[in-house]
Amino acid sequence: MRNYGNDKKSAFEAKFEAQKLAFAAIAFQAVKALRDLGILTVVEASGKEGLTVEEVAEKVNLSRYGALVLLEAGLSNNVVWLKDDKYILTKTGHFILNDTLTKVNMDFTNDVCYEGMFKLKESVQEGRAAGLEVFGDWDTIYEGLSKLPQDVQKSWFDFDHYYSDLVFPHALEYVFKNSPKRIMDVGGNTGKWAITCAKHNPDVKVTILDLPGQLEMAAKNIKANGFEGRVEGHPINLLDHSNAFPKGHDVIWMSQFLDCFGEDDILELLKRAEAALDDEGALFINETYWDKQKYEPATYSLHHTSLYFTALANGTSRMYHSEDMYKLVEAAGLEVVDQIDDMGVSHTILKCMKKRK
Repeated sequence: MRNYGNDKKSAFEAKFEAQKLAFAAIAFQAVKALRDLGILTVVEASGKEGLTVEEVAEKVNLSRYGALVLLEAGLSNNVVWLKDDKYILTKTGHFILNDTLTKVNMDFTNDVCYEGMFKLKESVQEGRAAGLEVFGDWDTIYEGLSKLPQDVQKSWFDFDHYYSDLVFPHALEYVFKNSPKRIMDVGGNTGKWAITCAKHNPDVKVTILDLPGQLEMAAKNIKANGFEGRVEGHPINLLDHSNAFPKGHDVIWMSQFLDCFGEDDILELLKRAEAALDDEGALFINETYWDKQKYEPATYSLHHTSLYFTALANGTSRMYHSEDMYKLVEAAGLEVVDQIDDMGVSHTILKCMKKRK
């Protein structure tokens, strides 16, 4: 069953929610300006005493008007509250200012997604990432990652790495339980997982499969960590399904990778993984499924991350419901032999092997 949410709000509450959505784009920029201009910082530093608008304006070198319109927007967005003409930081404002997860998500939304989201409607209608044209003439964002503006690239990788960094320590113990000697990292990006594996086990060798541009970035990181002899790159267009995956690996690792593709491509990628596996080899799929989240904010984030894939990444992928992934695994000739939920930031790792005949 895929029941989710309800419609129990009163008419007044529902209309208020509608107004929040109508002004959401403006509210986002207002709160980001409050953060970036230092307004939330000086208000936080004032503690429970708070600051008048004149005091805020002086401390952040803004006109009274500039400070006032932002602070008043902050009231309606619950990042500050007003007592006796003094502004005080709320708990929500504290998280906007200090919470790493919130900062990573906000910067990703602004730097990577915001402008491209103007093309969301066209992306849905045309089945392509129409918003990607704000950055370059590529079919997918992955082709252009190494060419993105520096601030955009930083926000993209900060977003990607934040989630993977939290799950990697837990995943290492699980993946290395049977002491693999050779690991294939499919879609290895900057080489972070491969390098983590090489640091974890002095005997393991890792092959990264990715586009040439990604492998160039990974090679720099691999060299900087002194693992040139144990971590190597295998350039491949992962969407060219005529290119077989190399064989001879005990483990195939796909982390936050399959959500980058539509279902047809996922099936072909899984079939190629199945063909590359030895009879006792294992494929580990690390993903965040929206139905596996403990808390509603996580599901909310995943549903909206799906639209980044729609408008900017490739126009076909999304954050999946776990049932959809299980069906694709089975269709590829694999079976899930083990599953661990709630790893890192609510990740799920599926251990898959060839179906027993």
